[in-house]
Amino acid sequence: MTQKPIVRYSERMGHLPPYLFGMINKMKMAKRREGLDVIDLGMGNPMDPAPDKVTEMLCKVAKDPKSHRYPVAGGMKHLKQELSMMYAHEYGVDLDPKSEVITTIGSKEGVSHLCLALVGPGDTVMVPTPAFPVHIYAAIIAGANVVRFPMASDEMMLTQIANLCESMYPTPKMLLLNYPHNPTGQVTDVNFFTEVVKLAKKYRFMVVQDFAYSRITYDGYKAPSFFEAPGAKDVGVEFSSFSKSYNMAGWRMGYCVGNPEMIQGLEKIKGYYDYGIFTAIQAAGIVALRECEPNISEQVEVYKKRRDTMCEILERMEWPVDPPKAGMFVWVKIPDRYKNSQDSMAFAMELMEKANVAVAPGAGFSKEGEGYLRLALVENEERIRQALRQIRLADL
Repeated sequence: MTQKPIVRYSERMGHLPPYLFGMINKMKMAKRREGLDVIDLGMGNPMDPAPDKVTEMLCKVAKDPKSHRYPVAGGMKHLKQELSMMYAHEYGVDLDPKSEVITTIGSKEGVSHLCLALVGPGDTVMVPTPAFPVHIYAAIIAGANVVRFPMASDEMMLTQIANLCESMYPTPKMLLLNYPHNPTGQVTDVNFFTEVVKLAKKYRFMVVQDFAYSRITYDGYKAPSFFEAPGAKDVGVEFSSFSKSYNMAGWRMGYCVGNPEMIQGLEKIKGYYDYGIFTAIQAAGIVALRECEPNISEQVEVYKKRRDTMCEILERMEWPVDPPKAGMFVWVKIPDRYKNSQDSMAFAMELMEKANVAVAPGAGFSKEGEGYLRLALVENEERIRQALRQIRLADL
């Protein structure tokens, strides 16, 4: 009689495809262990340092034994106050720091735990695709169904949302948005959010907006907060983090603001999963908000120069490209002349093997991303030039 294996994964694990970015990273590290110089344009992992003032505060507070105890789980009082003041200054939005602001261990963790708090079996979440994987799979892990619809113009997006709500029973419980968008770089305005709020109230669904690239914008464009739309706080929340604005990706410092009932649900479930963010990191976050506004502008200028360099060279290589107005990626269609132009994972692995360049395959952002690559603006301009030169010369 054959015995059952001792280790058996849960049913939800069967809904999770192979994490393509993990496969790319393994291949990259294997080549680097061989002594090969792989230029990494794959992961949106800032290589530039966090502001000195932020690092200095981290070191100072970390030396205080009192900071070694469990932190304030939902966020230090002064940190939540600073976040509220930032929203008032940047977007003209009033937030109650006690009930409408919570800190998270990066926005990725926050979105995942919020889905556990708000959706489950029998619920449906609407997600535009291509999408950052957690925007799809956080809901699936929570047991909910996900209905995908293609990223499109604002008008078409609104039509698609309304059509889904009209055609489904029960109607979807949540809409997950991400503007500025990762991976495509698509942007929107307050008018779109205003219409989304109207639909949310009409069809009774919640809205979650991932605002991770809120401050990384170019060419005079300023990304709006979801809460600049009238009534937005009645239906949704907004996530963001310190990762991109302050080059603090590894610090895992994020936050969620908005609807107090949704915030309360997130806080309750997080109470069972974690104890919050290390006190020294929270203190450093306060310094970032209070004193490091000029650093954001400087970093945006760095990304803009990298974007311009990358797009100019891609155009000379006859790759179709539309320079993004926000974010730290260039979303580019693989030219048809390449044999793997419709298999982005195969093309990405071929680039790694023959050009020593790591990229993110569009298929990693769902099937709607197939045929595209996401190129990160994390390397300096000279490294970007070298990477594109190696791609151009490779036998692909």
